[in-house]
Amino acid sequence: MYSREKKVPARMNFFATAAKGLEKALAEELKNLGAASVRTETGGAAFAGSLETAYRACLWSRLASRILLPLTVFQATTPDQLYQGIRAIDWDRHLDPDGTLAVDCAIFRSRIKHSHFAALKAKDAIVDQFRERWGKRPSVATEQPGLRINLYLRCNRLTVSLDLSGDSLHRRGYRDQKVTAPLKENLAAALLILNNWQQTAVEGGILVDPMCGSGTIPIEAALMVTDTAPGLLRPYFGFLGWKGHDAALWSRLLDEAKGRRRIKDRGKERIFAYDKSREAIAAAQCNARAAGVAEVIRFRQSDITALPSPPPVPEGRGLLVVNPPYGERLAHGDDLKELYRQLGEQLRYHFPGWRLGLLTSSGALARELSLPLESTVPLYNGAIECALYGYRVPAAPVAVGTPAAPSEMLANRLLKNLRRLKRWAEREKISCFRLYDADIPEYAAAIDLYQGWVHVQEYDPPPSVDPEKARYRLEEIVATLPAALDCPPERILVKKRQRQKGGDQYRKLDDRNQFIAVEEGKCRFLVNLSDYLDTGLFLDHRPTRRLIGEMSEGKRFLNLFGYTGTASVCAAAGGAAATVTVDASKTYLDWARRNFALNDLDLPRHEFVQEDCLEWLSGQTRRFDLIFVDPPTFSNSKERQEDFFVQRDYLPLLKEACRLLERDGTLIFSTNFRRFKLDPGHFPGFEITDITAATIPADFSRKARIHRCWRFTHAPWP
Repeated sequence: MYSREKKVPARMNFFATAAKGLEKALAEELKNLGAASVRTETGGAAFAGSLETAYRACLWSRLASRILLPLTVFQATTPDQLYQGIRAIDWDRHLDPDGTLAVDCAIFRSRIKHSHFAALKAKDAIVDQFRERWGKRPSVATEQPGLRINLYLRCNRLTVSLDLSGDSLHRRGYRDQKVTAPLKENLAAALLILNNWQQTAVEGGILVDPMCGSGTIPIEAALMVTDTAPGLLRPYFGFLGWKGHDAALWSRLLDEAKGRRRIKDRGKERIFAYDKSREAIAAAQCNARAAGVAEVIRFRQSDITALPSPPPVPEGRGLLVVNPPYGERLAHGDDLKELYRQLGEQLRYHFPGWRLGLLTSSGALARELSLPLESTVPLYNGAIECALYGYRVPAAPVAVGTPAAPSEMLANRLLKNLRRLKRWAEREKISCFRLYDADIPEYAAAIDLYQGWVHVQEYDPPPSVDPEKARYRLEEIVATLPAALDCPPERILVKKRQRQKGGDQYRKLDDRNQFIAVEEGKCRFLVNLSDYLDTGLFLDHRPTRRLIGEMSEGKRFLNLFGYTGTASVCAAAGGAAATVTVDASKTYLDWARRNFALNDLDLPRHEFVQEDCLEWLSGQTRRFDLIFVDPPTFSNSKERQEDFFVQRDYLPLLKEACRLLERDGTLIFSTNFRRFKLDPGHFPGFEITDITAATIPADFSRKARIHRCWRFTHAPWP
């Protein structure tokens, strides 16, 4: 008879995983569940507590995907190291020899590349230990194993954990029927939490989902209103077969959760769900019955153009949350644009004063709503990079009035700046430059001239600014520009610039595919003013590109995070012997090749590499005379396996880049993260010089903190 080891430490460390973008909300939820020492990390939150804390997280977390109990962390650069490290764990404390197990593995930037191989190696180490001790071994069960083991190998360091959830916590147990492209339950809960539904419900608010599909959003809303634990219906958790499981504690928590559940006296006439599909409504009703909340939700078949008028509700206490199609898996093209326009029209005329939370992967489609945008939160719907857009529907129907009048004050400032900068631009032989950068606080926008075109980027107003007032100010800017700059209205393009998160600056906004060629010294570059937030040419890096061109003759040049290759073009035009441009995006590398062709540069001498820069650096042995490193502040674009934050990740990036630098070479590092702090102590043997002031062009002198820049060279021999 095998012993059942039940003694576990009174306080342990855990890790809750979640979809990217939900880390902060998850951390707050864990604190409310009694977790201590909560700390957000990429893809989740670490926390400490008792076994009861972990059980509560498994039962009550609406946002987490898994609850992990880390056992050990060790270096695993080879399969043998992985095997020996796993075998060194005393698995008798966790599993009986006649039990079942499964091993999951995720790998990032490590010498061991294949997750399935690593999982098999770990399984071998565990069963070999049992076979040696007991003469028998546990069997593998991929579905509902007695013990699920989680391996996370990042930069050759392996974290081994027990998966206490056993299966993803988004599987609540109520989804009996599905429709096309269902929303995960924990993401639906996140949309509600981020839109403050729990507090709105307490205040007597109403929720409407006008495109409910299989009913995930209204069902999750009903679970919140009725104080139903999201894990209450789950028949299986990973800790049920674990030798450290406390069955009495778990039974007590289940009884407590059942006692808190209130169906009869909560949620009546509070949650309304509509969909044009009869089949979707039938599936949603079936799922609601399985969740035990069918009587809390009113379902009705209705097209978006004929939504029933909502019950009366005080302003601010009406909430719509919707996950419309956005062209990734359903619908496409003009049909989607019309759908979003119809949704915006319905909201303006039938839901005045309501709040809206809309999940979509397309900023261009979101703009079709024509509603004042209050917030944007980057999220992921599976592998699809999305954003949750928050709106406040105007309290009265929006009337189409006359355009805003031009601003004389703004026009005077534009003309003054133009007189000052035009002669400078002619001397520098440049055809595009920044003319205005929120010089007058009331007109918060950046205005750039691109060879006869005007590119306007409105800064995201703070919450203290009335959205309607901000909209009117933008209209004043647009009304002022044609006469002040002698530019036809059709050559003025307007965008909204917000704090960048992830790959937002590279997300496509339009599909005109219209490029114009602009001049910078002896080089020419293609810019696209309409399709992306950025245009393909970072104007503030103009002096840095010139410096690279001046230093490049006869040199081997490496451009990391090369974007559209403009720095590489300058190096090649400056006489570089060869250039290598590395970027994860095929779109921008193709753009870089077009920039080279525009300048009649010999392409066979120049290399374009589509790969994650850190991955590419780790396998390189070539050395370079001149290296330019200009990473994004933050990136979680779909081309990357994991996210990148420059302050956190600059050390391995620059150390690997410095490894490739020739003894007499130069590395230039630039970042637009204004709070960035570089620690020279991590780079022994290098002289590091801050060259920021020399790399800020005259047209950015009013906002000289636009970027930071350093030069790295090897220290002289002692």
